[in-house]
Amino acid sequence: MAIVGSVVVVGCGKIGSAIVKLLHASGRFKLKVVEQHVPLLETIAHLRNVETASFAVQDPEKLRAAIQGWNVVVSACSYDVNPLIAKACADAGCSYFDLTEDVETTRRIRELAAVAKPGQIFMPQCGLAPGFIGILAWDICRHFDKLDAVKMRVGALPKYPTNRMMYNLTWSTDGLINEYCNACEAIQDHQLMDLVALEGLEQISLDGVVYEAFNTSGGLGTLCESLQGKVRELNYKTVRYRGHQYLMQFLIRELQLGEQHKRAMLKSILEEAVPMTRQDVVLTFASVQGWRNGQFEQITDARKIYHKKFHGESWSSIQLTTASSLCAVVDLFFAGRIPQQGFVRQEDVRLSDFLATEFGEVYKAAEPITHA
Repeated sequence: MAIVGSVVVVGCGKIGSAIVKLLHASGRFKLKVVEQHVPLLETIAHLRNVETASFAVQDPEKLRAAIQGWNVVVSACSYDVNPLIAKACADAGCSYFDLTEDVETTRRIRELAAVAKPGQIFMPQCGLAPGFIGILAWDICRHFDKLDAVKMRVGALPKYPTNRMMYNLTWSTDGLINEYCNACEAIQDHQLMDLVALEGLEQISLDGVVYEAFNTSGGLGTLCESLQGKVRELNYKTVRYRGHQYLMQFLIRELQLGEQHKRAMLKSILEEAVPMTRQDVVLTFASVQGWRNGQFEQITDARKIYHKKFHGESWSSIQLTTASSLCAVVDLFFAGRIPQQGFVRQEDVRLSDFLATEFGEVYKAAEPITHA
């Protein structure tokens, strides 16, 4: 099979290693992995023809040398080092992709994109949320003559919750804390505003199960900018089992563990007391209402994706959905199906193109769910 391009994946944790394995299984990409912690590289040691390098990505000279001459760099690292990686890409002429939900990080990467060369793009927020959910919601919006409201709900949930928190860790703890603590962009009564994380509690029923949903940061990506002046209401909320928000409010607000200088303590508490699981389920829910042909209508898309065996290994659904989404947009970049210079948004991706990639099959085959 012909090689379509070269990709450096920086970070080989749960999501980074999944990205490497998906791209490697495709057989169409030349791959290199950069990871500071050597034991994490052992998770991909069985993959043939994958280059590896081990050093701290905070070293700009080593990073620039490692990526020089490669087409694409994917950051699967914590959001706080993404600007450094993106700057190295700007200097080396590589295109850049990441999974960040952090609004400030995306702003800094967008600034770097202003000096992108032809054929070089900077595309952050390429995971599940932000990422696929924005592609999905934007596609639904395209079916309306005039928009009224756009609601997006996503949950990565344990399939078998057993603790009082009704939750297990499934992905980056830093990212989880960021979403639960930072301001949440939204449009309300036609006005762009910041909402408070963990507020806006609501209940939704999917397939006969009642869940709760509440404001979290970063899930809208760039949709507030794209839809400002076009919608009365736009918001994103995270879905959890009932009771979870109350306990996180206690930890983050009442015990003040959401304060910036106490977040390391909160991370330690969560990682030591809340076990991770690969037996999870991802729920995606996008609902748009507006006018079509003079009628006020609503279109909703709801999907459920379970953990599964993939390439002979047990993968969590959050690994599958996050890694697949990023791999799909990288594939579309090499195919020339998204813009080829500068800052690229999820809104620049057509849902039909996304689902047509081999990586989009994860979402295409998702189990439909009903909203009661």
